[in-house]
Amino acid sequence: MASQSANLWVLLGLGLAGIFVLTRKLKQAVKEELGAFIEKLQLLPPPQPAPPKAPHPLTALTFALSDLFDIEGHVSTFGHPEWARTHEPASSTSPAVSALVEGGATCVGTTVVDDLAFGISGENKHYGTPTNPAVPARVPGGSSSGAAVAVAANFVSFSLGIDTIGGVRVPAGFCGILGFRPSFGAVSNIGIIPISTSLDTVGWFAKDPNILCRVGHILLKAPFVMQRNPRQIIIADDCFQHINVPVDRSSQVVIKATEKLFGRQVLKHINLEDYISSEVPSLKEYSSQKTNGELKASSLKLLANIMKFLQRHEFRLMHDEWLNIVKPDLHPAISAQLYEKFEVSDVEIENSKSVRSEIHAAVNLLLKDEGILVIPTVADPPPKLGGKEILSEDYQSRTFSLLSIASVSGCCQVTIPLGFYDKYPVSVSLIARHGGDRFLLDTLKSMYSTLQEQADIAAKSKSLRNVVSKEQTAEIAKEKGNQAYKDKQWQKAIGFYTEAIKLSGDNATYYSNRAQAYLELGSYLQAEADCTKAINLDKKNVKAYFRRGTAREMLGYYKDAIDDFNYALVLEPTNKRAASAVERLRKLFQ
Repeated sequence: MASQSANLWVLLGLGLAGIFVLTRKLKQAVKEELGAFIEKLQLLPPPQPAPPKAPHPLTALTFALSDLFDIEGHVSTFGHPEWARTHEPASSTSPAVSALVEGGATCVGTTVVDDLAFGISGENKHYGTPTNPAVPARVPGGSSSGAAVAVAANFVSFSLGIDTIGGVRVPAGFCGILGFRPSFGAVSNIGIIPISTSLDTVGWFAKDPNILCRVGHILLKAPFVMQRNPRQIIIADDCFQHINVPVDRSSQVVIKATEKLFGRQVLKHINLEDYISSEVPSLKEYSSQKTNGELKASSLKLLANIMKFLQRHEFRLMHDEWLNIVKPDLHPAISAQLYEKFEVSDVEIENSKSVRSEIHAAVNLLLKDEGILVIPTVADPPPKLGGKEILSEDYQSRTFSLLSIASVSGCCQVTIPLGFYDKYPVSVSLIARHGGDRFLLDTLKSMYSTLQEQADIAAKSKSLRNVVSKEQTAEIAKEKGNQAYKDKQWQKAIGFYTEAIKLSGDNATYYSNRAQAYLELGSYLQAEADCTKAINLDKKNVKAYFRRGTAREMLGYYKDAIDDFNYALVLEPTNKRAASAVERLRKLFQ
C-alpha cells in the first residue's frame, strides 16, 4: 500500500512538473512572439459543409483578439493584472468573436492592450509592450497594440481590436498595416469591456485588403451590392499641411491614384477646419468655455477635446467604483486622466451631444452616399519607447484632432499604409459616411494596388522637387502662411510667404498676403513695397490696392492712399471697406 502511495506521488509529481515545463515553454513562446500575446488558446471553426455547398468564407485564416473580448471560461485582463484578479471568467463568448469562428477562422490567442485600453501608445509595463515590427525602437500604438503587432509580424491573418479614440487606427498607422474602424453601432459591442459607450467600435487589422474586406463582410453582415466607384474624393488640404510627411508622400499619392483610376474630375479639395466651423455651430458654445487653458482653438482641436471629454466621462461612469476600490497602478498618461479631479456639468454633456449630432450630419452631408474624405491617419511618427513626447499637449492635440473626426461623427474610417518616409511608416485614411462601411471597403479594394504603386514611385524619386513642382511647393508654403496668419502668428506667416516668394516670385498673391502680415506688425514701408510689387504683377489685385492704401494712410501719404482706395473701388464697386476709407480720409481734408 505504501509502495502504491509512493508511486502515486511520483506520478503526480511528474505530472505537475510536466505542466510546469509546458507552462514555462508556453510563456517563453508568447514572449518571443514580440510580446504581442497575453495567452495562447484555440477556438476552432465548425466542420466544413459537404459539397456542393461552398466552404466557410474565412476558411484557413487565423486571428487574435485584444484581451477585452469575452471568451467563455476566460478572464480578460483589460491590460491590467488587477482587473483579471478582481473579475470572474466570462459566461459566454462575444458575438463578434463567435461570428468569425463560425465563419471558418481559427482564434489562436489574446493580445496586449495598454492599461484599461485607455491610451494610444500601446505601452504596458505589466505585460510588456509589444515590439513594433516596423520600427522596434518606437511604440506600436494603442490601445490595441498586441493585435496590430500580431498582424504586422505575420503571426495571424487578421486580428480584432477596439477603436474608441484611435485604438485601431493609431497602431495600424504606426505598424504599417491596414486598420478598419466601422461606423458606430455597425458591429455589436456585446461581450466587450466598455471604455466609452458612445465611441467604442469593434475594429480589425489585416495586411491583405481582401482579408480585411472578407472579415468586414462577416462582422458587418452587409448584404451583397454591386461595387460602386466614388463620385467624389475630397482631400482635406489643411490637415496635410500640419504633418511631418511631405505631401508628395501622402496626399499627392492619393491624388495621383485617383486621377489614374477615376479621372481628375472626381477630385475635390477642402479646408476641413473651416467646413466644420461653419457646419457645427455648437462648437462655438464650447469654444466660449475655457478649454485646456485656451479661450480660442481651431474647430478640430475643440472636436478632439470633446472626444477626450466623452471618453473620460463615460469610462468613469462605468468603472469609477472599481478604480476607487482597487486603485491600480497606471501609465502616467492614463493615470492623469483617470485619477485627477474631474467635474462634469449638465451643460457640458448637453453641448457634447449637440456637437456629436451636428458633426454627424455635417460629415454625412459632405460625403453623401459615394464620397470619400482623405486625411492623414496620424500627424507624427511613432514616439520613442518610454519617451515623454506622447504626453505633451502639442503631440496629443495634433494626433487627436485627426482621430476625432470619425470618433465623434460615428463615421467609418480605414487606415492605409503607404510605405516608409524617413524610416517611419506612412499612412493615409479614407472616411465614408455613417453606414457606408461596405462602400468604403469596396473603395479600398479598388484603390489599394494603385495607391501602393504610386507610393513606390514617390519613394523612389531622388528629391521632393522631382515630384512636386516649385509652384506647388510655393502654394503649400502660402497655405501655411495663411494658417499662421489666422492663428495671429504674424512673423511666422511672413516667413512662410517669403518662402513662397523665393520659390515663385511672380505671384502677386504672395506679396499681397505678406503685406497684410506686415500691416499687422506695423511694418508699413515693407507692406507698401510688397503691395506695389503685387500691383506690378497684377493690375487688378483689389486687395493689394486696399492694403497699399492702408499702409500709405498710416505713413501719412493721404492723397496717395485715397488714390489707392478709389482704384480698389473702380475694380470692386461693392468694396465697403474701401468706400469707408475714402470717406474717412476726405473728411480729414474738408
